[in-house]
Amino acid sequence: MLSKNKIKLIRSLDLKKSRRATGLFIAEGEKLVTDLIQSGIEISEVLCVESLAKDIKRYNSTLQVEIVTKNELERISFLKSPSDIVAICKIPEAVIDWAKIQKELTLVLDEIQDPGNLGTIVRVADWFGIRTIICSENCADLYNPKVVQSTMGALSRVKVSYLPLIEFLTLAKQQNIPIYGAYLEGENLYNCKLTENGLLVVGNEGNGISETIAPFISKKLNIPSYPIGVATSESLNVASATSIIVAEFRSRVEKNK
Repeated sequence: MLSKNKIKLIRSLDLKKSRRATGLFIAEGEKLVTDLIQSGIEISEVLCVESLAKDIKRYNSTLQVEIVTKNELERISFLKSPSDIVAICKIPEAVIDWAKIQKELTLVLDEIQDPGNLGTIVRVADWFGIRTIICSENCADLYNPKVVQSTMGALSRVKVSYLPLIEFLTLAKQQNIPIYGAYLEGENLYNCKLTENGLLVVGNEGNGISETIAPFISKKLNIPSYPIGVATSESLNVASATSIIVAEFRSRVEKNK
C-alpha cells in the first residue's frame, strides 16, 4: 500500500520547484518506462500492478519495484486514463560531450515556452537522429509530466541539458563549430551551404532568437514560403520550422554520401 508521504511526493512532482528540489520526475506507461530503464536513466522506484512486476524486473533485476493496485495508480497518475505503471526517475545531470557536439548536429533552444512545442522538438530530434539538445535555463521544463509523456519515449534517446546559453555558445565559437539560427529573414534554407555538424539555434515562439544570442549566429536560415511573393501565414510554428530545417540538413547529408 502506498504511504501518504509517497503519494504526496509523487503528486508534488507536477510542480517545477518540487522537481528541482528533489531531482526527480515521473514517467507513466509501460513502453515509456521500459525505454527509460533501457536507456540508462536512473530509476528511483517503479510502481506497478502485479502482472507487470516480473516483466519489469527482467529489464533490470536490481530495480526497486512496488506492487500497487489500479486504484492507487489512479491517485498518483497525471493522465486522464491512468496506466498500469509509474516510474519515479532521477533527472540526469548536465554533462556536455564536446567530442560529439563537434561532429554532430545539435539543437539549441532559446527560451521555448510552450511545453507542447518542446515535446514535439524532442521527438523531431529523435526521428532525425539528433542526440543532443541544449536548452536555455528559461525554456519550458522537459520533466513536466505532460512533456515527458508527449516525447513518447524520445526522452530516453535524446540527451537534453539546461545551461546558460551565452557560456555554452562562447565555448562552441572558440572551437569553430558552425552556429546556425532560424530567422524570418536570412538565407534561403534550400540554397545555402549546410554542414553535417553544427548547432541549430531556434528561438522563442513570439520573439525569436534573443538579442544576446544573435551575435553568436554564424548563418541565418530562412524557410521561404511557397510560392514566393504570394500572401501566406506570418510565420511557422517553432516545432514545425525546426522539423523542416533539420530534415533539410539530413537531406544534404544523404545527397553527399
